[in-house]
Amino acid sequence: MIPSATVARWQSALPFWISFLLLPLLWIVAFAGGWWVLLVPLSTWYLFAALDGLTGLNLENADLETTEDELYWYRLLTTLWVPAQFLTLFGLIWYATRADHLSVAATLGLFLGVGAVTGTIGINYSHELMHQKNRTERRLADLLLAMVLYSHFRSEHLLVHHRFVGTPRDPVTARYNEGFHRFFPRVLRESWRSAFRAEAQMLERKGRPWHDLSNPFFFYWGLQAAMILLAFALGGWAGVGLFAFQALVAVWQLELVNYVEHYGLTRKHLGDGKYEPVRPHHSWNAAHKATNWLLINLQRHSDHHYKPDRRFPLLQNYTEADAPQLPYSYPVMTICALVPRLWRRVMNPRVRRWREMYYPEITDWKPYNRHATPTPRGA
Repeated sequence: MIPSATVARWQSALPFWISFLLLPLLWIVAFAGGWWVLLVPLSTWYLFAALDGLTGLNLENADLETTEDELYWYRLLTTLWVPAQFLTLFGLIWYATRADHLSVAATLGLFLGVGAVTGTIGINYSHELMHQKNRTERRLADLLLAMVLYSHFRSEHLLVHHRFVGTPRDPVTARYNEGFHRFFPRVLRESWRSAFRAEAQMLERKGRPWHDLSNPFFFYWGLQAAMILLAFALGGWAGVGLFAFQALVAVWQLELVNYVEHYGLTRKHLGDGKYEPVRPHHSWNAAHKATNWLLINLQRHSDHHYKPDRRFPLLQNYTEADAPQLPYSYPVMTICALVPRLWRRVMNPRVRRWREMYYPEITDWKPYNRHATPTPRGA
């Protein structure tokens, strides 16, 4: 007989496994073809917004004394996703390049959905895995990132973003008044450079040149090349094109979420190039239950930056008194971010209230707004 404690742990973890329903859904729409292929991106971008309205908010916090053994079902979730995504991604490349019933438009729609899954779920799970001390989990994170040709994200996230979040030295912190359509190309350029620079500086401190083979970028490039070669072996140049297309969609999805997570929030400059420590109020939060199931509590972003090594089931929720809250969950806010005028109308007043609440003594915010677009009327 299974111990009741084990059953209780499995039941508490079960809602987070909802992401696994997206993989068979990808295969179902691939077999169906036609307009059905749009069901997957619509599910990840819109369905969960509706589910948030039905399930409400989750304001409860897990016990921080929970042991690693008690988190088994949560750790298994992120581990099993890696082979499941691998088989689905490359299986669909093989299938789609041979299926007669899939038009060019339907095939692109199918891989739009693949990218929505590898970005919304795959990169998010890689984010959880890369923060762990276990070498195996970090390698699993590398596999997920190589599947979307964004391997440098691990270096950028761990060495740059967490260190410099909320400062002009962090490319991923969206500046006040910076629209997403300007943010995205800037981040694509600057995050790669900052990640490579950070790794080179680490090697320099050890007395080694950037081209030393211990530079993880050589591993990143090799792993990404292997993924491209596999796509070519399974589907020829069409397979490579579909692989690259889903990777672009996935990265776009990642950076869209990054844009929302820190928009307009900054850490106080203390002088001499130093900034105050990262606090919970330097990230936007959302407590919407269904989206936190899908994104394994990513919306509890303040606690993640405050305690980066904390596993996702233990991330704590913060109230409005301790951290700024988004008015809606990520699915709604990311769609809002695609319309800059609407985004500024919704978020700029909240940023200004945040500034008045935490930094009433700062009157000149221009040094914190580097890379920002010109201030529009009424901002």
